[in-house]
Amino acid sequence: MAELTFRARRILYATVTEYIATGEPVGSRRLSKKYGLDLSPATIRNVLADLEEQGYVRQPHTSAGRVPTDRGFRVFVNALVEMREVTAEERARVMERMRRLEPGEDVLAEAGELLSSLTGAAAVVTSTRPEQETLTQLRFMRLSDDRLLAVLVTRAGGVENRVVQLARAIDDSELERVNNLVAELLGAVGSLARLRDQLADEMLAEQTTRDALQARAKELVEATAVDSSVKMVIEGQGRLFERADFFDADKIRRYLRAFDDKERLLGLLERTIGTGGVRVLIGSEAKLDPATDVSLVTSVYTGSGTGTGSIGIIGPTRLDYAKVMPLVGFTAKVMSAVLGGASLEEAEDADDAED
Repeated sequence: MAELTFRARRILYATVTEYIATGEPVGSRRLSKKYGLDLSPATIRNVLADLEEQGYVRQPHTSAGRVPTDRGFRVFVNALVEMREVTAEERARVMERMRRLEPGEDVLAEAGELLSSLTGAAAVVTSTRPEQETLTQLRFMRLSDDRLLAVLVTRAGGVENRVVQLARAIDDSELERVNNLVAELLGAVGSLARLRDQLADEMLAEQTTRDALQARAKELVEATAVDSSVKMVIEGQGRLFERADFFDADKIRRYLRAFDDKERLLGLLERTIGTGGVRVLIGSEAKLDPATDVSLVTSVYTGSGTGTGSIGIIGPTRLDYAKVMPLVGFTAKVMSAVLGGASLEEAEDADDAED
């Protein structure tokens, strides 16, 4: 930013804005007529040539207009950070959708679908520490002689099922007693991780008549907690591919391969957990090969007082950042309220206070 004059910044911002709107190379005559720059097309062409030399724009082919590079998009996005704001209409749509959530619905999938529908891009949502979620219920149900189904219900109403492999058989009477003990302790500790620790502490602290039952409960809870891998939901890929940017099958294939590389995508999203606020990765910054024309806009949401995941959108570099960035941030705040037990009104008030 420091190396750009005020005039160069105005022309760069206008070029990025026009390219986002049209997807076509931007010429000096269009900028002169549409953006009130009070500069002649010749002057604008000279500035665009300087911007190209500095790496902020490029010319796809001779005699064409310019398109922003990753560096040009980065300057534009950085300028938006201090003035982003969610519109009243978009705020209302987020709040309405979240209020309609029914117990048992997948909050991650619902939030992802909402964000995708509002932005026209694909949404990706991760849950990084499911064992820390506050649970209202954990119950074991028999699947077979050597397998149980652990049913976890979160305070937000989400339901997750995990299969537990038994080292030794358990009869129906013992299973019912384990479920009663787990229900008794869970009301006091809240999360699966704390329940596991509580059972371990009680067994170390004293010998009681419930030792055998506690040992059995500890065995099942630990087997359930082993499945603490990151959960990732991708919504709206079809909506993304309907954009005008995806005019050829090869580009769609590159994006699909990037989506399929779950390990790389998860690693990228996990890097956003400790950053706070909305983070934007553009083009080569995102490192989502083989999709190079790609941007990732993410924010962290929290639940039960701890960082639990990230939510964001993936789309072409020609994103409406002024709209997408505040939407991602606001949706993350609302998700935090839903998962953390606060009211949606409190989330909205907190966002207003920050603004």
